[in-house]
Amino acid sequence: MAATPKKKRTAARILAVGAGLATVGALVAALPAGASGTKSGGSHGRYVDVQLLSFNDLHGNLEPPTGSAGRLTRLKEDGTTETLNDVGGVEYLATHLRQARQGNRYSVTAAAGDMIGASPLLSGLFHDEPTVEALNKLKLDVSSVGNHEFDEGARELARIQNGGCHPTAGCFEEGKRFRGADFPYLAANVTNEKSGKPLLDPYFIWERNGVKIGFIGVTLEGTANIVSAEGIKGLKFGDEVETINKYAKVLERRGVKSIVALLHEGGLPASGAYNYDCDSPGPGNGISGPIVDIAKNVSPQVDALVTGHTHQAYACTIPDPAGKPRTVTSAASFGRLYTDTTLTYDRRTKDIVRTAVASANHVVTRDVPKAEDMTRLITRWNALAAPIASRPVGHISADIDNPLDATAYEKPLGNLIADAQLEGMAPADKGGAQLALMNPGGVRAPLVHKASGAEGDGVVTYGEAYTVQPFTNMMTAVDLTGAQLITTLQQQVSGANQAAPKILQISKGFTYTLDMTKIGADRIVVSSVKLNGEAIDPSKTYRVAMNEFLAGGGDGFAVLKEHKNKLVGASDLDVFTAYLAAHSTATAPLAPPATGRITVVK
Repeated sequence: MAATPKKKRTAARILAVGAGLATVGALVAALPAGASGTKSGGSHGRYVDVQLLSFNDLHGNLEPPTGSAGRLTRLKEDGTTETLNDVGGVEYLATHLRQARQGNRYSVTAAAGDMIGASPLLSGLFHDEPTVEALNKLKLDVSSVGNHEFDEGARELARIQNGGCHPTAGCFEEGKRFRGADFPYLAANVTNEKSGKPLLDPYFIWERNGVKIGFIGVTLEGTANIVSAEGIKGLKFGDEVETINKYAKVLERRGVKSIVALLHEGGLPASGAYNYDCDSPGPGNGISGPIVDIAKNVSPQVDALVTGHTHQAYACTIPDPAGKPRTVTSAASFGRLYTDTTLTYDRRTKDIVRTAVASANHVVTRDVPKAEDMTRLITRWNALAAPIASRPVGHISADIDNPLDATAYEKPLGNLIADAQLEGMAPADKGGAQLALMNPGGVRAPLVHKASGAEGDGVVTYGEAYTVQPFTNMMTAVDLTGAQLITTLQQQVSGANQAAPKILQISKGFTYTLDMTKIGADRIVVSSVKLNGEAIDPSKTYRVAMNEFLAGGGDGFAVLKEHKNKLVGASDLDVFTAYLAAHSTATAPLAPPATGRITVVK
């Protein structure tokens, strides 16, 4: 019999720490003859409907996300789109999940990674203990790790799983010891380089009344390229497909034939609307990105893939290696959506009837009652955070947005942050920077004009600034040649970033043309790359400001590791708040910076 989640948590030990470290899927079809077809599933019939509720990329968003982070786009029947405002928030997510479970005797809740990390101050200030506590209350059964679970390294992930007070910050509430996650984190493709053993449990078997479903959890193979190297020393991140296929065979040998992969890697649907039919005109034709090749090669033994990482919404079918359709889902990010998938389990074969699988994404609206236990949790932690979070650090005249649309390459907030980094690192004694580069994934939320508390509209609090820049990466100023700068721009759209471009946010005075009608590195019009109107000279040396993550080659920018003469400055959060303070007052608030530094040809 499979261990209960709590027992599983106790048994789950990180093995490598000692080494230093409402889119409906197109699979809906008539159930086989004799299928129950009931919502709850019969306990004695041959067929049982198992409800799989899933979500991904919560990133510690306990309070309702604001601005663009709290919106979704909906595709209407006439083909036009509308914006759904004010969605998400764990108080509402809890209510929606609890309502969805009603009447479903067989219901399991799973997540596809990045539950923590890059979190707003309410969670991040306390090393994400509040979010883990909330997930325990949500009755999460199992989750894969994502890259952000490694933000503070493998040792901290061990604490998140197993409990205990933080090694330097200690216990945050007097008389209370952090209990850790009641659910198992799965990390099948994260192994100790020397022993080859998985860092965490590779799979989890969920069981109810003889119905067994196996979950295999993996993070993207490229995790090592997008987290701090120091925290993952001694770890290897393996191929997603090879790992899933390996453990699918292990589960089969254990008599588990119904298998779901929880995969922290995803795709890019052709539309940003959460209810876009990415199976039109054919299975999976409306989605691109890494998940497509992965799904086409994962063993047919796996019945469904729950994915994440790209923060997109989809419920598609992509053919498996046998050519049979298989559901692949993602529920956007920040708790704005959850996915409800029906898995019809055949007691005779112990397998899922794939032709009967159906998936739909559901909006976490705020028109339902708040879950009182979540409200109490948020109130309790807010009281501890308030003295720090409520301190004013600047003023803005309007929302400064950070669009989540994957094709919004230049973002107003990205421009503001790059300008702040340039100003902070430009003085000769600070590094002498001439331009700044900011990775788009490090900008986590918009700055919203409407007050989040009692501070008043237009006031930016420390907590809000922290939510935008939660990593507190140290800033650096480095030497790069003009040729290396151009290569950096080309690496935004080639190599590891060709399928899903990572367009750096750039400081004022740095300009170029991005031609998306071309492929790979050719998308950068080299002759257009200029600094203050002067063409970049490949042989000249430039001083460039960037955070240490980028300076280490993060996000696929390998050329940045070739920098010279590095000078380390203040943290990215400190230069951001200093810029807000220097450039805004209550009577002269900061306006959103204009875009146009990057000319995009589509």
